[in-house]
Amino acid sequence: MSVEVVRERRTAILVEELGKLPAFLRRDLLTALSYRVAFVSDVLNLVLQTATFYFVGLMVDDDVLPTYGGNTTSYLEFAVVGIALSMFIALGLSRVARAVRAEQMMGTLESVLTTPTSPATVQLGSVVYDLIYIPIRTGLFLVLAAALFGLDFDASGVGAAAAVLLAFIPFVWGLGIITAAGALTIRGSTAGVGFGVSVLTLVSGAYFPLDLFPGWIQALAEFNPLAIAIEGMREAMLGSAGWSAVAGDVLTLLPMSIASLVCGIVAFRLALKRERRAGTLGHY
Repeated sequence: MSVEVVRERRTAILVEELGKLPAFLRRDLLTALSYRVAFVSDVLNLVLQTATFYFVGLMVDDDVLPTYGGNTTSYLEFAVVGIALSMFIALGLSRVARAVRAEQMMGTLESVLTTPTSPATVQLGSVVYDLIYIPIRTGLFLVLAAALFGLDFDASGVGAAAAVLLAFIPFVWGLGIITAAGALTIRGSTAGVGFGVSVLTLVSGAYFPLDLFPGWIQALAEFNPLAIAIEGMREAMLGSAGWSAVAGDVLTLLPMSIASLVCGIVAFRLALKRERRAGTLGHY
């Protein structure tokens, strides 16, 4: 078989697999729309959480807050970016695992995997809705917070902030797939996700300036992808930083994201292989 023929077959298979993703997206979108109250409660929760930090900010001395681009910030402006990113990673981790777990509990995971659909397509298809919804939700949260509480975000930094977020998304997705792999093989393992997210958020400077932490936590924060993403977005949205200022953060996040994604794909495939061999793929 010639190289050209092999290449054409691989291209045809790839196109066929990608063509299945809209079906996953449509299914999850219809499911989400059937629970309209959840959308309303989600918005109300966002407003309530932001209002809580607004009143907490009234007790915070602005002198302890860092400056960005020479601009002073209020506590709420400082915290809102951290809130947005911490919610992003919390939702990303929990919902990726929950999506795969729901497939398993409904009995559709095993049936889908018996079709000529690659595990990678199932992984991506199960979370494609969340990969679209969660970044949009994060952006709307920032817009809503700015509108309701008069936060001074620099519109010129939106593009640079989006670049940081895009570089961060695969890291979250990779961790989510690892969590999903654990949910397949260890029942109830998702219970530890919330604790892990809380620790990651605490040492990221999401709610408090890193200068207030001990030196060893500040050193660890330099290797914390969440901390890197938060500071990059703050520089862009609060300090009017351009593309050149966040390029270092993006370049730092990309290898971390690639490593996380590769580890997630490998872990999920190993988990599927183990469950198939044990005949427990449909058990929950």
